[in-house]
Amino acid sequence: MSKKIVILNGSPRKNGNTSALTAEFKKGAEISGNTVTEFFLDSMNINGCKGCCCGGKNPESPCVQKDDMEKIYPVYKEADIVVLASPLYYWTISGQLKCAFDRLFAVAECNSDYSNPIKDSVLIMAAEGNGFEESLYWYNNLEKHLGWKSLGKILCGGVMNIGDISGKPELNDAFELGKSIN
Repeated sequence: MSKKIVILNGSPRKNGNTSALTAEFKKGAEISGNTVTEFFLDSMNINGCKGCCCGGKNPESPCVQKDDMEKIYPVYKEADIVVLASPLYYWTISGQLKCAFDRLFAVAECNSDYSNPIKDSVLIMAAEGNGFEESLYWYNNLEKHLGWKSLGKILCGGVMNIGDISGKPELNDAFELGKSIN
């Protein structure tokens, strides 16, 4: 049975190493008959969460702020799987991904108990080094709190410059992970 997958790509480089990983994941997922929608968050107009707790009144437009999150909300709500993709910045995810993810709280506000939609998830990250511990701590606790289930993690270190990822085994790992989803 095919799945609906949304990729929230928090890299500022559309042709960077994180994007190379998401491209391989997407290729594998589509070969298996899944529908994949990727959002390049850096090129979108997404404001930070105001912490106003005034969202959730309209399930079609859950946040009081009206920006490019309006494009993400319907895809996110329909998705079976959420892929969080980011370069490693100061030992965790990029600000672009964190900002967009914070704004997903407006969807939870649509429920009287503030419960988030239950999803499967994937973490994809590229980094100059190999210190993913803080990102894994955040991701694992996020999943636990939301009740999500991880389908896998692709972590590729040693890739600072655009193109450094060429020939790395993690590209095939990303493809195979995408392909395994059905």
